[in-house]
Amino acid sequence: MSIASMTGFAREAGTTGPAHWAWELKSVNGRGLEVRVRVPAGLDAVGEEARALVQKRLGRGTCHLTLTLSRADAAPRVRINEALLAALAESVTRVPMPLGITLPSVDGLLGIRGVVEVEEEAADDEVLRRDLAAAAGRLVAALAEGRRAEGRALQDIVGGQLAAMADLVEAAEACPARRPEAVKARLAAQVAALMEAASLDPARLHQEAVLLAARADVREEIDRLRAHIAAARDLLAAGGAVGRRLDFLAQELGREANTLCAKANDVSLSRIGLDLKAVVEQFREQVQNVE
Repeated sequence: MSIASMTGFAREAGTTGPAHWAWELKSVNGRGLEVRVRVPAGLDAVGEEARALVQKRLGRGTCHLTLTLSRADAAPRVRINEALLAALAESVTRVPMPLGITLPSVDGLLGIRGVVEVEEEAADDEVLRRDLAAAAGRLVAALAEGRRAEGRALQDIVGGQLAAMADLVEAAEACPARRPEAVKARLAAQVAALMEAASLDPARLHQEAVLLAARADVREEIDRLRAHIAAARDLLAAGGAVGRRLDFLAQELGREANTLCAKANDVSLSRIGLDLKAVVEQFREQVQNVE
C-alpha cells in the first residue's frame, strides 16, 4: 500500500434529458476529514449520498463537493389532435352558415383550444438522480486515484529526504570533531580559560569539565535521529493514512537536529547540523500533504 496526498481535483459532467449537470470535487490539506457540499435545491439527498461516498473513500483533507445544474432551451414538441380536428371539420360542414359567412379555414380550426398541443421536454427526476449518483461514484474514485498518484510522487521525494538525513547523521557520527582526542583538546582549552578567568578549586573544576563533556556529547541525539528516520521509513513502507505520524516524526527530527546544533562546539559539526535542519524542514513541509 502506498501513501496518498491530500490535494486533488476531479470533475464529472453529463446530460440527462434537457438537464446539463457537472460535479466538481477538490481536496486540500486538513487536520481531519471535512466535506463541504453545495447542490441545487431539491437535490439535498443526492448531495448527502455523495458526501457519504467521500467519507468512505478518503481519510483526511478538506473537501469541497459542488453540483451545478442547468436546463437547455430545448425545442418544444408539437402534437395535433387529429381526431378533434377531423370532428370539428366534419361538424362545420353540416352546420348551415348564414349568408355572407364562409366556412372556417384549417388555420382557424387549428386555433381552437385543444387541437394543437405543445409539450415541453422535462427531465425524469428519477433518471436524473440515478445519473447523478453514478457520476458521483466515478468522481470520488477519480479523486482518490489522483491523490494516490500524487502520493506515489510524494513517497519518492520524502524517501529521498530521509536518505539525505541518514547521510548527514552518519557524517555527524564520523565528524573528526567527535573523536576523543579532539574533544579532549577542546575541553583542555576550555578548562584553561576557566582557570584564567577565576580561581576554582579542583572539585569545582572537575564538575565544570564534566558538564562541558556532557554538553559536547551528541551520542544520544545521533541515536534518536537514527531511530526516527527508521520509523519514518517503516511508515512509508506500510503506506495508508500515515500523514499524522509522519508529521509527529518530523517534529521530533527537528527537535533533535536543533539540539545537535546547540551542542556542536565545532564549525564542521555545526555545518552538518544546519544542513540536517534544512532537510528536516523540507521533509516536514512535504509530509503535511500526506493523508
